[in-house]
Amino acid sequence: MERLILCGGGHVSLELAHVAARLEFEVTVIDDRPEFANGARFPMAHQVLCMPFAQALDQLGSRDTDYFAILTRGHAFDKQCLAQVLRGRYAYVGMIGSKIKVATVRQALLEEGFSREMLDGVCAPIGLSIGGQTPAEIAVSIAAQLVQVRAGKGPGAVKPPEGPGVLCTIVEKHGSAPRGVGTWMLVAPDGSCAGTIGGGQVEYEAKLHAQALWTAGGPGDTVEYDLSHAAAELGMVCGGRVKVRFDPRRS
Repeated sequence: MERLILCGGGHVSLELAHVAARLEFEVTVIDDRPEFANGARFPMAHQVLCMPFAQALDQLGSRDTDYFAILTRGHAFDKQCLAQVLRGRYAYVGMIGSKIKVATVRQALLEEGFSREMLDGVCAPIGLSIGGQTPAEIAVSIAAQLVQVRAGKGPGAVKPPEGPGVLCTIVEKHGSAPRGVGTWMLVAPDGSCAGTIGGGQVEYEAKLHAQALWTAGGPGDTVEYDLSHAAAELGMVCGGRVKVRFDPRRS
């Protein structure tokens, strides 16, 4: 699962954390202020680090699937975080701020030796341009950009989380089924799910089948689901057929 690391625990970060958790990002929040970086404020977060930004980023490290949203309280902290993130690995980095603030930070980093190509890859100002003004609206614009970037990498770019359960993977698709080959859903022993294979009837039936496989203790199998007839009867846009492979992971 991809990490979304929120540099800053202010109002926009709080709204974005709520949305990103629903989008199945593993949310991490860092801030050096205890009143803004605590578990009570961010109960949806996987991790909250209350410490200087540089120290927190060092502790977290970086990986190719990390998404960074730089939303600190000042351009000095923004610059510090951005410089540190750019020295590591990431799938996405965005920074909040006006065009003037963004230009100031960019120029300072150019003078420190960062290349124009690297800085051109930073989404700044962060988020899609939808006219958002409130913290919640800005969070929606950022979340939309995160989804856009993640979708562009394809279903195989995101790996299922570790742990026991039954991994359900679409291995074949025909027609207008909503999700493509490689899309996955992990059904844990308690019935909770990570990922999605499209929602609706297929996902519901796949979850039931995965739970039955887990209870029976048997090997995996492949099941084909055909929604064409149901889609025609109900006037649905999405129909088609998908084959789903079920792989129990017991260790």
